[in-house]
Amino acid sequence: MRILVTGSAGFIGFHLARRLLSEGHEVLGVDGLTPYYDVDLKRRRHDILRRSRDFIGREAMLEDANALAAVVGPFQPRIIVHLAAQAGVRHSLEAPRTYIDANLVGTFNVIDLAREHQVEHLLFASSSSVYGANTDAPSRETDAADHPLSLYGATKKAGEAMTHAYSHLWDLPTTALRFFTVYGPWGRPDMALFRFADAMLDGRPIEVFNAGAMARDFTYIDDLVEALVRLMPAAPTRGAPAGSRDSLSPAAPWRVVNIGRGQPAPLMDFIAEIERALGRRAEIVFKPMQAGDVTDTFACADLLDALTGYRPDTPPSRGVPAFCHWLAAYRADPDTADRP
Repeated sequence: MRILVTGSAGFIGFHLARRLLSEGHEVLGVDGLTPYYDVDLKRRRHDILRRSRDFIGREAMLEDANALAAVVGPFQPRIIVHLAAQAGVRHSLEAPRTYIDANLVGTFNVIDLAREHQVEHLLFASSSSVYGANTDAPSRETDAADHPLSLYGATKKAGEAMTHAYSHLWDLPTTALRFFTVYGPWGRPDMALFRFADAMLDGRPIEVFNAGAMARDFTYIDDLVEALVRLMPAAPTRGAPAGSRDSLSPAAPWRVVNIGRGQPAPLMDFIAEIERALGRRAEIVFKPMQAGDVTDTFACADLLDALTGYRPDTPPSRGVPAFCHWLAAYRADPDTADRP
């Protein structure tokens, strides 16, 4: 099957494209290769994907509708997985316009292409950040998500609303995916695990916010990809019967699905896992809570399980060492580092 993956040089897009290629799919990967973090890391991911003759990698900014249409048109995708975005809560305080351009304008261009090509399923990467000020735990897809605390979360919530409108208007089967703190090999350098491990290997202190009194529903990358692959054939249908906790829209073939382990880990316990994996202690500098951040995330994965028979289950005790092993190899020789 021909599948378009936006953000294919990114952390999640790289892993998903690699899995799809291993299963015999044709993949068009589109990425803007923006300098939000190390572009060399992004290029290395794409270079690995190009080992497959079924991968086509193209550089294009999603905000440029004409350039995007020129790249996607000849490929004629049957499924679109829209992962490309400007990510990061902290960065949204420093460069807010990039979130509007990428996450609103870029997302509109992608969903309009999905309409034009009448794809079988559009999967849109949202975020647990949309839950914002909602303190119900665990977070369920049917919970209110009307009070995001960061511009990043707000743009993801807006993306959900745009995809729902298009799904209703054009009968476009769409699943919005709320990811919970994804980590693993080839991860983003701005994420806590990468920053902490990299600093500890260099003997530098790490900054921990809110005195470490935080917890995250850490989701290992292989688990997330497994969930995505299983959700691809599970396209919503208009008017299908829905259970009381199914997020299926009454007005469109659209639903939202959490992807998380459903077992939040205290941040200090997560740091202890890094210490064990690296065999060294962290020098910690405690900082106040960041604006726009939340203290806890906790996914309810019941809907994912009901739809696919699967829920993420890799604990940090396995996922963190896998990442640290990769990071050590990458730091030693980026040209030869690959998944463990």
